[in-house]
Amino acid sequence: MKLILLGAPGSGKGTMAAVLKREYKITHISTGDIFRANIKEQTPLGIEAKKYIDQGALVPDELTISMVEDRLSQDDCANGYLLDGFPRTIAQAEKLDEMLAKSGSKIDAVINVTVPAEVIMERVVNRRVCLSCGESYNVVSRPTKVEGVCDVCGKEVVHRDDDKPETVKARLETYEKNTKPLIDFYADKGIVIEADNSQSPEHAFEQASAALAKMGF
Repeated sequence: MKLILLGAPGSGKGTMAAVLKREYKITHISTGDIFRANIKEQTPLGIEAKKYIDQGALVPDELTISMVEDRLSQDDCANGYLLDGFPRTIAQAEKLDEMLAKSGSKIDAVINVTVPAEVIMERVVNRRVCLSCGESYNVVSRPTKVEGVCDVCGKEVVHRDDDKPETVKARLETYEKNTKPLIDFYADKGIVIEADNSQSPEHAFEQASAALAKMGF
């Protein structure tokens, strides 16, 4: 099973990825992880990508596709995979299709984790994160026992700049602008699964798994 996972910042995409990986025994592939691994290992692709990154430029699609292709050829992808963070544009989606077609493969489904913007705003703006262990809290639904102090490690809990209203609003607008065409691209192929995460992660996964079952997975 070959999946793509889409979802706005704060939609709960990370939780969905973890459940899909566990339940379907597939490999979760983050584009960011691919870049970091190639650069750390100083592979030819990583060295080339670093040149662009160091200049603050976007890594060309062809180079990104080459890294993704190399990652998908590894043994842990034999049973299927979940692409997260790629593709981001129609051009990348088309190149991905071309690359997979070479081996007679294709993307089976695209899971789009949906949450209304106002719900995301409420969740993210109220989020607080521990600077030390990364534990996440919510001042309304899951506050710390002691204000500003992590329940797990006792270190400081903060409101990140990324979680402030103006930043969240801008990120959501950017995501909507850039990703809507991508959703339409895959919807035309009839492979988009909408997973509503406005209620709970369990509800969203039930929707996704029911749709995948209808597709034979």
